[in-house]
Amino acid sequence: MVMQWEAFLDQVMERGGYPSRQEAERAARVVLALLGAHVVGTERAELAARLPETCALVLLNPLQAAEPLTPERFVRATAAWIEGATDETAKWDVSAVLSVVADVADEELMHRVLLQLPPGYAALFGRPQAL
Repeated sequence: MVMQWEAFLDQVMERGGYPSRQEAERAARVVLALLGAHVVGTERAELAARLPETCALVLLNPLQAAEPLTPERFVRATAAWIEGATDETAKWDVSAVLSVVADVADEELMHRVLLQLPPGYAALFGRPQAL
């Protein structure tokens, strides 16, 4: 069963400590759009199928990335897209969103997603490094 958008936002809100659903939604949209530029093919489609429709649409219509971003650059890119964000707050945003994404995906799918990303992303998904 696919998680509903409100439930997804509630989890992001809780993990990120956001005072409003609007802030959680802003973080979710930016992080998923950036993630969609880095995860391609079957893995992106499978991940999208497990997410709420709103998340899936963002993931499947990503921001364009010229090159794969290291985890640090992914966080900096997130900060650039969120008004008033710093690298520190963006790391919080990324982890809040990606940990919920990881919970929606099973371990096998997460393993395949992480294989597409540069080293170091597992921690952003709230997972141990060696998957």
